[in-house]
Amino acid sequence: MDSRFLGIAELAEAPSVAVVVDVMRAFTVAAWAFGQGAEKVVLAESLDEALALKASHPEWAALKDGPPAPGFDLVNSPGLLRSVDLGGRTVVQKTTAGTVGALAVKEASLVLCAGFVVAEATARLLRTRASDSVTFVVTGEDGQADEDLACAQYIARRATEAETDAAEFVRRAAASRAATELAEGVRQGVHPDDVALCLEVDRFPFAMVAALEGSLMVLRPRVVPAPAGRDAPVPR
Repeated sequence: MDSRFLGIAELAEAPSVAVVVDVMRAFTVAAWAFGQGAEKVVLAESLDEALALKASHPEWAALKDGPPAPGFDLVNSPGLLRSVDLGGRTVVQKTTAGTVGALAVKEASLVLCAGFVVAEATARLLRTRASDSVTFVVTGEDGQADEDLACAQYIARRATEAETDAAEFVRRAAASRAATELAEGVRQGVHPDDVALCLEVDRFPFAMVAALEGSLMVLRPRVVPAPAGRDAPVPR
């Protein structure tokens, strides 16, 4: 499998298969939303669109980066989201990097959104597709975020070498600028457990597939069965 690692600004054209990585915190949060029972996550283009969708669908939950804000129900924190019951609900998510990256490749034939928490399921789905070429979109810091690059490289390696050890990749992510800023409270809308939750490997047994549904880019979980003789990871 030929793997390319590009920042959002480097995407000259829509790839065939794209894996959009945002470890801290968009796609860790999206995975937790599904873990808390959400049916789907709608990826919004802007805060205004997120609020408009919420206004049109009052039963939906709107989520954004940063501190709480009028009109939004949730903030982009796995530590805060894990206590919220989202059973059967739709979450509208707008973040600084992750949602932007997914929307940038919305014309791809397959778009996966990922972090460490869904690494194995994502790699497994790539293995089942047997794609010749996969573009990993490193969303943070204009493509330079080491937590996203480390996770992308880990998934790419794991897609071809299933027994790849996560330790070194997780160590890099733990030493990243994003992890430091979250741990030191530089960013707002943060729970003390956010970094640890973002670094959990295979917390959830599903991959997350984004696709256009009408005019909206919609993220849904997809469980990928483990090969015979291997157990799928289970939520802890």
